[in-house]
Amino acid sequence: MDGTILVADDDRTIRTVLTQALTRAGCKVHATSSLVTLMRWVEEGKGDLVISDVVMPDGNGLEQLPKIAEARPGLPVIVISAQNTIMTAIQAAEADAYDYLPKPFDLPDLMKRAARALEVKRRVTPKRDAVTDDASDLPLVGRTVAMQALYRLVARVMNTALPVLIVGESGTGKSLIGRAIHDFSDRRSLPFVTVTGVDLESIDGPNAVLSRAKGGSILFDEVGDLDDQAQARIVRMLDSLGDNAPRIMATSQANLNGLMEQGTFREDLFYRLGGVTVTVPSLRERVDDIPLLADHFLARAEREGAPLRRLGGSALELVRAYSWPGNVRQLENAVRRLVFTAAEEDISRAEVELVLGNQPAMEPLRAGGEGEKLSSSVGKHLQRYFDLHGGVLPPPGLYNRILKEVEAPLIEIALDATGGNQAKCADLLGINRNTLRKKITDLDIRVTRRRKLM
Repeated sequence: MDGTILVADDDRTIRTVLTQALTRAGCKVHATSSLVTLMRWVEEGKGDLVISDVVMPDGNGLEQLPKIAEARPGLPVIVISAQNTIMTAIQAAEADAYDYLPKPFDLPDLMKRAARALEVKRRVTPKRDAVTDDASDLPLVGRTVAMQALYRLVARVMNTALPVLIVGESGTGKSLIGRAIHDFSDRRSLPFVTVTGVDLESIDGPNAVLSRAKGGSILFDEVGDLDDQAQARIVRMLDSLGDNAPRIMATSQANLNGLMEQGTFREDLFYRLGGVTVTVPSLRERVDDIPLLADHFLARAEREGAPLRRLGGSALELVRAYSWPGNVRQLENAVRRLVFTAAEEDISRAEVELVLGNQPAMEPLRAGGEGEKLSSSVGKHLQRYFDLHGGVLPPPGLYNRILKEVEAPLIEIALDATGGNQAKCADLLGINRNTLRKKITDLDIRVTRRRKLM
């Protein structure tokens, strides 16, 4: 890597780490805790790349991006920020940042992005109108890797004309993603129309939808649930689009590939909708975001006039350990119940147990008491396995042996739960059907097809 990099961050540790890593990689580095100093360097013509924090003692790094672009067209800027919301990612994209990374960031990842920024001449694009929406109104918050990847993808696709298919479990916020793509795009002043099966029941339904959209955005809600006639009408509508066509989006909690295999979802519709697929992670895949989301919902309730409430200690541990089959929507409803049923400002563990005890769960409460995390059970089993060897290491190849022991019962139980339907089982496990078939063969698992009443 070769070039001069300007680093602006008020955290001395981050400045030191980046300076050392970039210098070892062969770059010259100028580091500062001041945006004023950064801008002086930029205006003096220094630097081939800028790496800047957002919140600085003397200003906002995002607000400097247009000034950097004006002073040095084509100078790439990588934004790093602890303000890890979709708003930050979108504002960075709106301000034409080269890239955006949340804190804490992965240093090797940042180094790779810096190398690409130095090697590739950045395409200069016209400036867009600034986004003025208040980040506190956005329900899409999260610091996990999964959510940050989602934010960056949304920021990249929002001003393209590509259709977007948004997939994820019920309650993950799929329609909110669609709304965010519209609200932060160059179509934000035009209508956003959500379409359900009822809107497509009549032959004139698609024309009515187009009339309402007026070139804005159309979101087909849970497209996998639409019947054959509604799907056919959508296909004909999409084929007839001309000038001033609206942005097309769709959501689905169903596995559309599986539905196509079963013959209940049209292949031609799938390919018309799937220009870009955005996968919204379940709450189980972003457990570290649960405290942030809970605080968000508690603060929202207080703004709406509810009493001040806090989740802490063992109560929060219990909330983190719950399986949340209804995802973010279920979490929001549970928090709202706690706000009004808690006796004191600090919500107790017993009050959380009472609320969650009446909630549906895919697995029992896993923290404390009689419940135990799967990882803890596996850990105890493995420790016993090592102890039985009396201080001598087990035979080589332990990793694959252990994985096989876990994989086999998992697949057997999943096959039993789905009545031996391999398509459903693959969907349940989240793996490709061909991968499942290979594992069934390799693990010598017997498959019995039968009707399963669940």
